[in-house]
Amino acid sequence: MSDLNRLTCEEFKKANKIPLVIVLDNLRSQSNTGSVFRTADAFRVETLYLCGITAKPPNREIQKTALGATESVEWKYHESTVELVRSLKSDGYFILAAEQAEGSIHPESFVPDREKKYALIFGNEVMGVDEEVMKLCDICIEIPQYGTKHSLNVSVSAGILIWEIFKKAYYPE
Repeated sequence: MSDLNRLTCEEFKKANKIPLVIVLDNLRSQSNTGSVFRTADAFRVETLYLCGITAKPPNREIQKTALGATESVEWKYHESTVELVRSLKSDGYFILAAEQAEGSIHPESFVPDREKKYALIFGNEVMGVDEEVMKLCDICIEIPQYGTKHSLNVSVSAGILIWEIFKKAYYPE
């Protein structure tokens, strides 16, 4: 790890984080959850919120893909995504949904403001972001797709959108 110039877990916990939280709304796949933990670690995301049926650490399947990121990334569990999002809004977070929806915008169209705090929501692999949660969102971002499949894997979508936000507002630091 030192050859790669990576932080230790203790250093990571003390390091500045980007003002972005990730909300996983009822994810079924523990592998997806683990992958999002790893991406959150890579870009120093502030907090990862696990909601509803989303599995929580310690969990063997999450650990397979997280590769220890459950130890570095701050995470919290909330039973209700709607209540969490309402709380985040009241705390001043700008709420983004990653979803295919009418009125959605292209990732290139979204320009984050370094002075704002963001919450980025990813939904269930089959049902997407819950409709009640969608009503609370400020913007919906849709990753364009040109193949035969209906959607990208949620962990892939998370990687794409977290990187988009990071590179536009926080890279290089």
